[in-house]
Amino acid sequence: MARSFNHQVLALAGIFQAARLVQLLAREGRLESAAFQASIQSILELDADSVDAVYGGIDGIRLGLDLLAHKLGGHSGPSDVEMARYVVSLMHLEGLLRRRPDMLEAIRNGIDTARQQMKFFETSSDGENVHPMLIEKLADLYTQTISTLGPRIMVSGDHGHLANPATAAKVRAVLLAGIRSAVLWRQTGGQRWRLLFSRGRIARTAAELLAAKAP
Repeated sequence: MARSFNHQVLALAGIFQAARLVQLLAREGRLESAAFQASIQSILELDADSVDAVYGGIDGIRLGLDLLAHKLGGHSGPSDVEMARYVVSLMHLEGLLRRRPDMLEAIRNGIDTARQQMKFFETSSDGENVHPMLIEKLADLYTQTISTLGPRIMVSGDHGHLANPATAAKVRAVLLAGIRSAVLWRQTGGQRWRLLFSRGRIARTAAELLAAKAP
């Protein structure tokens, strides 16, 4: 996997995008469909040729890039502390996962199995962009693997949304997508200290990536 700064920013955007989707699901019971579809699809793209291909192109990671451009660029709000907590937790879990090659193999096998099984389900039965069965399979995989590593990510939100089985499954699937992006971020050379000392450069690079894709 290439290790340019642009690639690191794309992978970091994937982590931020997952964190934001978790927020939307937990607090509002909704999500941004295009971002959700791209993040879930990124889990299945284990052998993509490029970083942007993991997300189906720049458009798939637009929400995450926009968050980097604005939040790291100085336009932060009250909910950003919570989002930052999710990001840091995902990075921490990736570090624990890196020391567990057996679990990494189990996750890869689980993803391969889900990918093969989903070939029989071309479209969602209820019109969603991501088939509910795929969400359930990825949520179960997260529960059986990542959730056992250490302190679980404590998701804050409305109890009514979090108690909804379908919403809870989406949250877990998105957290797995966040882990996938954290792994990708590390593979491209990402380091936590960059979030402290390169915030401006990250924000500018994210803005440039968005501008280059703009019509």
